Amino acid sequence: MKRKATIAVATVSGKAYYKIVNELKSRNILFLSIVPWEPIPSSVKVVITTAEEKNLIKHPNVIVYNVEEDPSKIVDEAIRISSGKESYEEIIIGVDPGKKFGVAVLGDGKTLKGKEFSSIEETIDFILTEVERGSSKVKRVRIGMGVPEIAEDIARRLDLALPKDVIIEMVSEEGTSTSKDATLAKRKFSDADSAARIALKRGEIRLRGVSR
Repeated sequence: MKRKATIAVATVSGKAYYKIVNELKSRNILFLSIVPWEPIPSSVKVVITTAEEKNLIKHPNVIVYNVEEDPSKIVDEAIRISSGKESYEEIIIGVDPGKKFGVAVLGDGKTLKGKEFSSIEETIDFILTEVERGSSKVKRVRIGMGVPEIAEDIARRLDLALPKDVIIEMVSEEGTSTSKDATLAKRKFSDADSAARIALKRGEIRLRGVSR
């Protein structure tokens, strides 16, 4: 049975459409492209548009994108609404340290986004942004211990920078770097994929404010 899109992009603004669609495609999110005055299928739970076109759209969940802003925030909101959630119970950020740094953000067990970075500074900045942006009762960061010295460096930096209610866990990377999933087997198993698996594994909770 073919899956139906629950997110629609309704705009004739080329710049807005390009930025929103690129963000959706980068996360492999199914979406529907329509013009603002078109009828909206019943499967669509949320519509992304611009402020100028909002009044043309007849739908209970319309969110407005400012073309000068990073589209990741509006896509985060669209995913949350399309999932029927006012907020998440738990947001987990998984980190796979190494030559490249894979990071995955999960909301209630569902992967919201995956990124890869070339430096520890970019990785930390991304994590801090996602923790600040995310709406959930519980927030935790799970760091893979495949390269212990790098993992500990990330943990120390996050310990200093994150709010004290964010839980940091150190996770064994056993079984997180190879894929038995048929879908993932069709493409290269990335560091972001490994980070998503790390996010799903329980680890050892790191005591905040305790140097190691």
